[in-house]
Amino acid sequence: MTQKSQKTHHGFFSVLPFFLLNFVGSASGFGSMGPIAAAFGDSGFVCAIDASGKQAVICWGQNTTTASSPSTPSSSQNPPLQIPPMAALAGGDGFLCGILSNNSQPYCWNSNGLSTDLVPPPFVTAAYSHIAAGKNHVCAVRGSYYSASNSGSVDCWDIVRKSNDSSKQSTLFSLTSKQSTLFYNPNVSTLAFTNVVSGDGFSCGGASQGGLVCWGPNSTALGISGVSDNFVALASGLGSVCGISQVSRQVKCWGNSSSFLPIPVGTRFVSLAAGAKHYCGIREDDHGVECWGSFDPSSIPKGSGFFAIASSRFVTCGIREVDLVLDCWFTNASLPHDYDPPLELCSPGLCTPRTCVIGEFTFNASILNEPDLATLCVRKELNICLPCALNCSEGQFPSSSCTANADRVCTACSLCQNSSCLDVCKLQSSAEMEQKHDRQLQRLVLILVSSVLGITLIVISWCLLPDIISRKNTEGKKQFASCIGKDDLQKDAITDPSPPVLSTLSLGIAQVFRLSELKDATNGFKEFNELGRGSYGFVYKAILADGRQVAVKRANAATIIRTNNRDFEIGLEILCNVRHSHIVNLLGYCAEMGERLLVYEFMPHGTLHDHLHGGLSPLNWSLRLKIGMQAAKGLEYLHSQVVPPIVHRDVKSSNILLDGELGARIADFGLLTPNDSDINDAMKEDVYNFGIVLLEILSGRKTYDRDSTPQSIVDWALPFMRNSKAAALIDRYVALPRNVEPLLRLAEIAELALRENPSERPTMLDMAGSLEQLVKDGLVL
Repeated sequence: MTQKSQKTHHGFFSVLPFFLLNFVGSASGFGSMGPIAAAFGDSGFVCAIDASGKQAVICWGQNTTTASSPSTPSSSQNPPLQIPPMAALAGGDGFLCGILSNNSQPYCWNSNGLSTDLVPPPFVTAAYSHIAAGKNHVCAVRGSYYSASNSGSVDCWDIVRKSNDSSKQSTLFSLTSKQSTLFYNPNVSTLAFTNVVSGDGFSCGGASQGGLVCWGPNSTALGISGVSDNFVALASGLGSVCGISQVSRQVKCWGNSSSFLPIPVGTRFVSLAAGAKHYCGIREDDHGVECWGSFDPSSIPKGSGFFAIASSRFVTCGIREVDLVLDCWFTNASLPHDYDPPLELCSPGLCTPRTCVIGEFTFNASILNEPDLATLCVRKELNICLPCALNCSEGQFPSSSCTANADRVCTACSLCQNSSCLDVCKLQSSAEMEQKHDRQLQRLVLILVSSVLGITLIVISWCLLPDIISRKNTEGKKQFASCIGKDDLQKDAITDPSPPVLSTLSLGIAQVFRLSELKDATNGFKEFNELGRGSYGFVYKAILADGRQVAVKRANAATIIRTNNRDFEIGLEILCNVRHSHIVNLLGYCAEMGERLLVYEFMPHGTLHDHLHGGLSPLNWSLRLKIGMQAAKGLEYLHSQVVPPIVHRDVKSSNILLDGELGARIADFGLLTPNDSDINDAMKEDVYNFGIVLLEILSGRKTYDRDSTPQSIVDWALPFMRNSKAAALIDRYVALPRNVEPLLRLAEIAELALRENPSERPTMLDMAGSLEQLVKDGLVL
């Protein structure tokens, strides 16, 4: 501070007798420095350092966009911000500050870029190693950001607001700066600091001699006294401060308790961010986000790890560790339709001249697969040191541990094949072994019983052989003439309750199964063989005597009552002539003892719904586009190539199954075709429902989610698409492809299918063609 300001208000300060280490975690809120920062206030916005290797800055939020951010169009009234490359960022109230990457000088700006002279002349050319923006002031530690020496004296300046409108209700302000008097203290001016954090009317810094020093007019309200811990990260809200203890890695907080109670107990953290009434932290074990204070728990991302996070008043944004993509959420509501974070990769941490220590790894830019990108820092000698994770999110296990050059690698539990991951994935290997032994014992008993019965049948057959020979001309194999020869079917229903099994299956020929055969194959239709249930009845997994795996659909009593024999015959006639590579094809049937059983191909990879929402292994973008195209081809076959046409009437992601090669198969289409009078309208309804499936594929969101607002995926997505902000729909839990254009085109195809006027919707033939072209163009994903 200058000699001139020594004549002014001293303020309160306190010194805690402990040594504060350099922060190793990324933290945000008022005053915290990191690769991503958020501005508080009505003009709140967020900025982050990109992953181009140039340390360029991208911004988004209210009335904000940068020249490097393509997802938000600019206009003459809203020109893009021209922010110079930054080494670090910190957020204040309606403004952000940073340290220039080329000369360590400070630079501050507001959301519209009109106020960029927010550093007073005495400090404009000074070099700083750390900077912290508070509500109405900024403090910074003197010294080059890239210097080996990491301590220096602290300078502070005020941010002054002036209304741009004479109206008292105006929220439009212009900002200027001046040298601070409120934050000058002669005792503080004699100390050297390693870092600093700022809030609403206070700043705190770690002194190089040891201890935490706080000053400013509101510092007494924090109530910091008798603290013996060192802290690896600090974050400040409007009137509070939280820190991560160096020893326990747990959180301690001071000040206004309404923003941080209840404090998490027993959880270790590596990073913090502060909002108006909440705090969020990145957990040490799996790098997941956990929040406390006043917030909506359903808004917090599940299953993703983060490298850095930042909070404004009610919005939190983070940089995901899996792909360096931005993910944002509102703490008390859903994201508004005009909030559209750019689809750009961001730097996971700050570039630093220091060497990474034990418990950290050096980020390797080669994993981004970008040509000529060797480092994310403007200087090759700099490193990005990030904390190692110990575990993975639920449904995954660490297949390799953290090393000096890479974090731990997480793998889906569905790929767990050895004892090292059984406990993590909560797989009960001992129970599975017991079940296997039980099945083997059951098979052994079955073989013995079958042998005895076989001998008995041979004796009986020998005795009855004359009668069998005399009647051989009146009996034979029962097979459908076309698909289900109607006369034979009627005879079988009356005279023969056990039609024989046909060993030959070809196009248009359905196999007739015995009821006893299907009972054995499904273990007596036991619950543990159940694959699903619906309005028709139950679906069971079955293993036939020849080893084939099939799915058996068993009609419930209501279905049998509603459908007479004639309707069942007509349905079978249709189904067994439907054959397509993207349809779940009928293999056979059984109509004994009042039962109606349909036997289909078995789909080992479950439903599309389970992969998108149910915890099965996630699908990458190439697979998602392929599945969408194949499902469209299956529906197009039913609409256009089957005579008469078949309308599905229940198109949804749970009726799209995945075969052994993760190919899409349409299932559960109706047995009966609609009347000619409404077939076109019904087909358009299929198109609309398929548009909803495409939204699920694009966003990863459920069709109807009670925990979201709005709850309907259509009500949530259409405003984004109609406002040319489809990028906000893209599933942030899947690694972002290098080319996002196919995903934006997928949104356009979905929007056409969801037109309110059925006549404006495309046909399934059009949809299949568009998606096929999309897959061809999307091979670079």
